[in-house]
Amino acid sequence: MSLRFLAGKVLRALLTLWLAVTFVFIVLRMSGDPVQRLLPDDAPLSVIEAYRARWGLDRSLPEQYVTYLRSVAAGDLGISFRDDRPAIDVVMERVPATLRLGFAALAVTLLIGLPFGVLAALARGTLLDRGTMAFTILGHSLPSFFLGILLILTFSMYLRVLPSSGSATWLHLIMPALTLGTGAAGAIARFTRSSMLEVLNRPFMRTARAKGASPLRRIVGHALPNAAIPVITVLGLRVGALIGGAVVVEPVFGWPGVGNLLVGAVAQRDLAVVQTIVLMVAFTMAAINFAVDLTYGWLNPRVNMLGQGTT
Repeated sequence: MSLRFLAGKVLRALLTLWLAVTFVFIVLRMSGDPVQRLLPDDAPLSVIEAYRARWGLDRSLPEQYVTYLRSVAAGDLGISFRDDRPAIDVVMERVPATLRLGFAALAVTLLIGLPFGVLAALARGTLLDRGTMAFTILGHSLPSFFLGILLILTFSMYLRVLPSSGSATWLHLIMPALTLGTGAAGAIARFTRSSMLEVLNRPFMRTARAKGASPLRRIVGHALPNAAIPVITVLGLRVGALIGGAVVVEPVFGWPGVGNLLVGAVAQRDLAVVQTIVLMVAFTMAAINFAVDLTYGWLNPRVNMLGQGTT
């Protein structure tokens, strides 16, 4: 792997982080004064000015921006307006819950998307193929909040077999994971089917069949590794979408994760918390994309790591 390739990927990740933080910094400060949101309407002007000076909001926007960038570079992500604690501490308390939901949703994505895509490719043109694709398209098309409410009405209100909110037991994880993972599973199934159909028609698959390889060996040992390259790329993007989808899904189910925290922080204009979450999500997305690029090159050694195509 070339140094030029690594330097380019690191530079792109840093640029992504800077753009994300800058955008959120400007938009949040244009949305209104957070001190007005925090204090009661009858708060004296002296108290308001004291709070604004304490958090540096009495300075000009460029001064606030430069100060914030310096603080981020030094590892200081600011103080939460609501909790009066370091924003990173407030956010990190919610990370374990979001990670549990994210890994569960990823498991749902893989357990549904990959098998359905492979089955649809092997049964191309049959009723099974059409039914599988219809199901995956439906799952991908339904808005997450609508699917979540539908699951709550079905399994909590009507059947009464699953809790509607909270995170006390593993039962609380089932519906949020299904809601978050179903849409990604539909996308993975479609890409898996397309990639498998392309691989199944290649000469090396006919050669493997002529040599007497069993169907299972042909699929697992020959077709899947070659079909995995585009699927891995899409999966990396869908993992990032799972993180963004948590913002919608967690409030629906009262899941105490980062997404739920972000919704409350935006409503309360808790600038430090919002900026910390955005920075964390942007860093995660950059890391995922970097890992996808490395995995792509590992699966297909013909890929030119300088970005000039295959050799």
